[in-house]
Amino acid sequence: MAELEKRELIDKVAELGKTGFDLYNRDFLLTWQKSREDLTAVMHVAELLQAIQQKKKPFRLFDYGLAISIFRDQSTRTRFSFASAINLLGLGLAELDETKSQIAHGETVRETANMISFLTEVIGIRDDIFLGYGHSYMQEVADAVEDGYRAGILAQRPAIINLQSDLDHPTQTISDLLKLKDYFGSLDNLAGKKIAMSWAYSPSYGKPLSVPQGVINLMSRFGMEVVLAYPEGYELLPDIVESAGKSATDAGGSFRITHSMQDAFENADIVYPKSWAPMSVMKERTKLLKLQDQNGLRELEKSCLAANTEHMDWECNEDMMKLTREGKALYEHCLPADISGVSCERGEVAASVFERYRYHTYHQAGFKPFVIAAMILLNRIENPAVKLEKLISQG
Repeated sequence: MAELEKRELIDKVAELGKTGFDLYNRDFLLTWQKSREDLTAVMHVAELLQAIQQKKKPFRLFDYGLAISIFRDQSTRTRFSFASAINLLGLGLAELDETKSQIAHGETVRETANMISFLTEVIGIRDDIFLGYGHSYMQEVADAVEDGYRAGILAQRPAIINLQSDLDHPTQTISDLLKLKDYFGSLDNLAGKKIAMSWAYSPSYGKPLSVPQGVINLMSRFGMEVVLAYPEGYELLPDIVESAGKSATDAGGSFRITHSMQDAFENADIVYPKSWAPMSVMKERTKLLKLQDQNGLRELEKSCLAANTEHMDWECNEDMMKLTREGKALYEHCLPADISGVSCERGEVAASVFERYRYHTYHQAGFKPFVIAAMILLNRIENPAVKLEKLISQG
């Protein structure tokens, strides 16, 4: 990135600050709770931080302090992206392993949140397993540290960053959007582009709803033609789907639902074939997990996998890709994808399609450390444009 482009990004961040972006001391839990100016500011800062890092120009936003990660589900990309982001900013990383803490002995969320926050600047949380509980847990942690700060127990109130909840996956979907911005040249160029957020077959069950819910809500904010496709019975949460429709109307785009993968792919500019579990299954799974009903979970998995096999034709293969605009739609995925003949016998995407877009998906994932770093910077720095200008002027 040229010096002129860097300064243009700083100017854009400064201008956004005058027109309504407001992320200072505000947690980042749901993209649809943020203004378009907020989201754009995160993307501008992420791009700038990425440009600085690519030039191997080190900087430290913090002289000391911790970033705490709480992963209640498995993770590769997001876990290492969070670690990379906080290292870039000069913080130390501590991972909370609940099995090695007093949580196992009944310590409350309110107590844990305060005990880990004495020198903590940010807490990143992934809690996507329990539908109806993940977002609530993040909010409970946020309320606890707010209470500790107001009571004078904590010298600073840590930022809470959603690293994937049961509702949304902000760091992923903003990375997805940055890939689209890079691929099509600008955010303005995305207006009118058709994106197919489609369910796809998977030989596994229990995949969260947060990625498709996040994608349809975020892309609809930027004037895109968003099509959500899934077999009947694989619905997302109704209020979140309603939010996507409203966002599309407000932004001058469109949003619709179809039960045909072919319909969704027809003349699409971007395809995002991703498996998720039916909402009813996720609700039942949450209940069984809370009860530790292993027999019930096994029976639920068996029935869900059987239901999935009725839709094995929902695969992003070469014939499907031929339906897209000039047969050359951009393929996106949050990874890991279920690749037919590679990671499984039959899956979400044909091996030939995935291999053709493999580097694109890596590039897409590569934005995530900088998105997380940008969220933290914008939360902790009241006048980010001044800080960013200083970083550029230092080297």
